[in-house]
Amino acid sequence: MAASAAAVVLSSQFLAGIGAWRAGWHWALSNAATEDIRPIWGVLVCGEVALHWAVPALAVCFGVALLSSVAQGGLVFAPALLQPKIERISPAAKLKQIFSATSVVSLGKSLIPAAAMASLTVSAFVRDWPLISSSADLYPSTFASTSAARLLEATWKCSLVLCVWAAVDLFAKHRKFESDLKMTQQEVREELKESEGNPQIKARIRKLQRQVRRKRMLEDVAEAAVVITNPTEYAIALQYNDKLVAPVIVAKGRNLLAQQIKQTALWNEVPTVENVPLAHALYRTAEIGQAIPEKLYAAVAEVLAFVFRAQARATAARGAR
Repeated sequence: MAASAAAVVLSSQFLAGIGAWRAGWHWALSNAATEDIRPIWGVLVCGEVALHWAVPALAVCFGVALLSSVAQGGLVFAPALLQPKIERISPAAKLKQIFSATSVVSLGKSLIPAAAMASLTVSAFVRDWPLISSSADLYPSTFASTSAARLLEATWKCSLVLCVWAAVDLFAKHRKFESDLKMTQQEVREELKESEGNPQIKARIRKLQRQVRRKRMLEDVAEAAVVITNPTEYAIALQYNDKLVAPVIVAKGRNLLAQQIKQTALWNEVPTVENVPLAHALYRTAEIGQAIPEKLYAAVAEVLAFVFRAQARATAARGAR
């Protein structure tokens, strides 16, 4: 892109450059007629031509290159890169860099627009070659203007190709940059391990915590007043004494845990009562450590009264013996 901008500036200043050359040599030859020719005159002529022709092209080339770099990667200042390193002048490292896959890809990317520009330039001159060759037999100015017109046409076409290719390359690099920033699944797992801990360890800790809570809950079943079942799927252990305002659920569970609660109650001689509607209601409306809902007071009171009467009759029967 920078070369295209420089070529456009040079082509636009083609006539001005020729005029600068003509004026410079006219001045030098005019002074040579009156005094000795000095070597400094050539330096002055070349300096004037460079000032009017080459300097603007170089300035535009530098500006376009700087803006392109800033547009692609931003303004980056890295003082560490200015430090001398032996690796930078190593022939082996340079050869490895030249024949690397990245270099081959870069060469291919450069050959595509170069081939397009060469094709456009050759086609422009081949198309108008009869006109160019016939103008060579006329005045030199006619030949120069005809050739310059073809050169200017090839220049703006090549500049258009480079602009389109630069836009495509910028889009491709932007997509690649975004793709490189994305994390793989393994990187996501590693980051989660560093920020939130290892998921496997956390799962193991949660499993141990559940086991501890279950063990403690089964120990509380031994102090329960009654276990209400439905009879196979649900089991709810209730604790009640004179210090409690309302019965409290000390354990509850389904399926396997329900069987463990009933087995623990059997071992500790805790009464078990089958009441399907009450078991369902208690399991869904209250959690472990909470008192039963007020709407279930009457139903639970009937169960407790039945249990207490049965225990009283059993105590009386043992005393009579």
